[in-house]
Amino acid sequence: MVRSMTTDFPERSPLHVLHADAELITLANKVHVARYTGEDELAQLEKGGLVDLSNLPRVGFRGPAAAQYLQDNGYTLPERPNKAVAQSGGEWILRLSQTEYFLLGSLADGGARIEQEEAAWSLSDSACYLLPRQDSHAWLTMTGPHCAEVMAKVCGVDLRETAFPVGSVAQTSVARINCIIVSVPGQTQRLQILCDRASAHYLWHALLDAFNEFGGKAVGIEALQRLK
Repeated sequence: MVRSMTTDFPERSPLHVLHADAELITLANKVHVARYTGEDELAQLEKGGLVDLSNLPRVGFRGPAAAQYLQDNGYTLPERPNKAVAQSGGEWILRLSQTEYFLLGSLADGGARIEQEEAAWSLSDSACYLLPRQDSHAWLTMTGPHCAEVMAKVCGVDLRETAFPVGSVAQTSVARINCIIVSVPGQTQRLQILCDRASAHYLWHALLDAFNEFGGKAVGIEALQRLK
């Protein structure tokens, strides 16, 4: 269901003021940009796109028992830190250290499974601790054949697909702020970028500026849902 920006939403992306002219859509009771223009944005996404996924649920877990807790709940985990594994529902599990995991929701269900995972957790004798990430991190996705070249302007990590294959995770600096970068599969390169929520405006503009040389633009999630 597409809705206008004038609707009063209980939860907004930290970038919502930059989406004033966009058409919005709700997924699992959260608002996302559907598209920025009336045109089909899929071609733009294949050429080079930046998507705001900050309202898609995400959560973290940490502690010696975190791995067992997640496995008991049906998740497949990366074998070592700085790796990520896709789940059958489209979610991603990032392993940031020996005992810390970052869970990213899926567009397929609007992040409902991950949101439920956070709601269902309760403190117990088990050494598995919840790390709320919805209000700590913004979430962007960059796509297109020039991702590595764009990121080379603002990041010291070699993100070419030969050096940073699918499933790789980098905890590094992007435009001088701390970020987590994940390589996910697709016909064109796709990077998930997580940063401090308070720095979202700055990073959004920095990435679009770096993207300008290659014709990259902001794109809504409708095209992302169709991207293979």
